[in-house]
Amino acid sequence: MTSQARTAPGADRDLALDSTEPAATGSRLTRWRSGLLRHRADLAVVLVFLLLAGWVTHGMWPDPSGRVLALNPADQTLYEWFLAVDARALHGDFGLLTDKLNAPDGVNLMTNTTVIALGLLLAPVTLLFGAPVTFALLVGANLAGTAVAWYLLYARTLRARRFAAALGAGLCGFGPGMVSQSNSHLHMTAQWLVPVIVWLVVRLLRAADPGPGTPPRRRLVSSAVGLAAVVTVQVFVGEEVLFLAAVTLLVMTVTYGLADRGLLRRALPGFAGGLLFAAGLALIVLGGPLWFQFAGPQGVADGMFSPHYFSADLRSWWTLSPLSVFGDDSSARLTTGPAEYNTFLGLPLLLVVVGCALWLSPHGPARRPLVRACVVAALVMGALSLGPQVVLDGERSQLPGPYALLAGLPVVDAALPMRFGLAVLPLAGTLLVLAVDRALRSPGRARRLVPAAVAAALITTFPAPLPTADRPALPEFISGGHWRGCVRPGGVLVPVPAATPKEPWPMRWATAADAQFAIPEGFFIGPYGAHGSAAMGTYKRPTSQLLAEVAQQGGEPVIDEERRRQARVDAAYWGAACVAVTDDAPHAENLRRTLVELYGPGTRIADAWTWRV
Repeated sequence: MTSQARTAPGADRDLALDSTEPAATGSRLTRWRSGLLRHRADLAVVLVFLLLAGWVTHGMWPDPSGRVLALNPADQTLYEWFLAVDARALHGDFGLLTDKLNAPDGVNLMTNTTVIALGLLLAPVTLLFGAPVTFALLVGANLAGTAVAWYLLYARTLRARRFAAALGAGLCGFGPGMVSQSNSHLHMTAQWLVPVIVWLVVRLLRAADPGPGTPPRRRLVSSAVGLAAVVTVQVFVGEEVLFLAAVTLLVMTVTYGLADRGLLRRALPGFAGGLLFAAGLALIVLGGPLWFQFAGPQGVADGMFSPHYFSADLRSWWTLSPLSVFGDDSSARLTTGPAEYNTFLGLPLLLVVVGCALWLSPHGPARRPLVRACVVAALVMGALSLGPQVVLDGERSQLPGPYALLAGLPVVDAALPMRFGLAVLPLAGTLLVLAVDRALRSPGRARRLVPAAVAAALITTFPAPLPTADRPALPEFISGGHWRGCVRPGGVLVPVPAATPKEPWPMRWATAADAQFAIPEGFFIGPYGAHGSAAMGTYKRPTSQLLAEVAQQGGEPVIDEERRRQARVDAAYWGAACVAVTDDAPHAENLRRTLVELYGPGTRIADAWTWRV
């Protein structure tokens, strides 16, 4: 009996472990449940932002490949191609100079707004489901992610009430400029790292202040290292957003320092040293890519967009965006296009923001420097958005704008003046958060009136869904993978007509094939302007020019031996393996006959005629 009752060695330990496993599991579930309950308000805010992003982008679902943003389909085609090329990194086929477009010269990805970090992050999605799905995800995720990031900054760093933080963050993520830029400008709406940058700058400042309760000195180093890391990532997401954030923070920092001289004297040495340390760390990583962008192959050192053309109309500031529920399409005349409603805040929101700033200024000395910094920065960035000459209601005046002082400076000339207005959204959002938070902590009528006024003003900017439309189906030659019978992966396929900045649609062929083949010419920024300056697209070769004219006008040009010789020279220049024209091409039969005259009889593959060259 005794021997039977005796347990095997280690059995007691095993039984003990088994007996505690349910308790441990229950403990974990309890912690999860308590965590969810503790953060249920935060989760509710995140859910609202996700639903709002779904509302704005629902026209692209459930068929991203068959739908297109109706107001900017060309840029959507370009960004989907960028995402397909970025995803090639998972196959070890990626470089800052890609030969997948503009064969044989290639395209400098740093010179173009290629959202490399986003493309690499979502490369598995692109390869599994296609670049259009990744694009649609990013359009919505950028809006919701930016709003969530600002909400966390307001709620955690400013210690604002959740309701106040949610209102301000909603404006930051879904304001008129953000919704407008969502028309295919992924590099401008991916702003979810900007609040992280702001938080790290604030953390660095607090660590540099040697007052009572100062955090350990190592926090100064960790803040600088973190800032360098986030800035580095943002460069590969969108450099223009980083530039706008840097200018805004510079103005805010100077204003804040002048408003709080004591903090300026105490923190300046450590703060400046931390920023220099962060800049040095970032340059170690970014030095090579930035040199490649401006001085490398196919790089450009200048901007190609006229600041006189891309400047904000003064009237647009008090006009509602055409992409808001209460907006009017007639106001679209005040800007260059539907992707640039950056300054359309509307009169109700402007008045409420000004009212909040005036109400906050005499009170709360702890917040007063921040209020002044936001007001001054908003005025500076708003003034810069007006460009070199002030335009009012479509009429260009003789009054110079502040931007004239910066025009021609390196880096600055690559930024569009009207996009400086995008920085006003988070500045206005911060003022609204401060005002609503103060009202909610105060007795009396302000507790109800201020939040109600802010909410009513924000409703006037409530976004409408982005307009979408059906887009033409890809030819069976591409969607069925028949292109492999024409060109091997890694080779050059020449679509007829060739892709151009205004007609980039053949780039969809390469996108659908996961950028496994290259194409000549296309839609990109390269050094093809006067004296190697920046230009959109490249020169057309004689043969592509000839075929483009046939596609536009029809007819059949006379093909002589000289044109046949030139066609062979151009094909050799491109490194072309195959030329293809599909049945859905404009004047397809005229193009086929012209190609027969140039290259001889073609081969029918699916719904395309092809020529091996």
